Amino acid sequence: MLLDNRYTELTKAIIGCAMRVHTELGSGFPEVIYQRSLAVELKQANLKFQGEINLPVFYKQINIGSRRADFLVEEHVLVELKAVNEITEAHHAQIINYLKAYRLEVALLINFGEASLKFKRFLHNPPH
Repeated sequence: MLLDNRYTELTKAIIGCAMRVHTELGSGFPEVIYQRSLAVELKQANLKFQGEINLPVFYKQINIGSRRADFLVEEHVLVELKAVNEITEAHHAQIINYLKAYRLEVALLINFGEASLKFKRFLHNPPH
């Protein structure tokens, strides 16, 4: 999926923040440490964000509850963090399903658990 141009600069800025965290800390810490560190970087980058936010989950246009997301940046980009040895297809499916359920268009999956930072952008174009 191609990334919608209106989110390109924003996702680049978020990835840059994550790279600074990974450069400083490396791998091996629990996810919560990366989450707190990324919050510091996002704030220093003057990005508006909410961390550990409960977002509504929709099923057939009906709000059926909520699920915690790691970050929502500038009210548009879902950021899901991992600190695992390897990102799997199950992680990809999780993000795709979150985009649908949360009614969002773009997400970043960021993994701090490998020797170098790994990330993947996801774009969901809901039917009109």
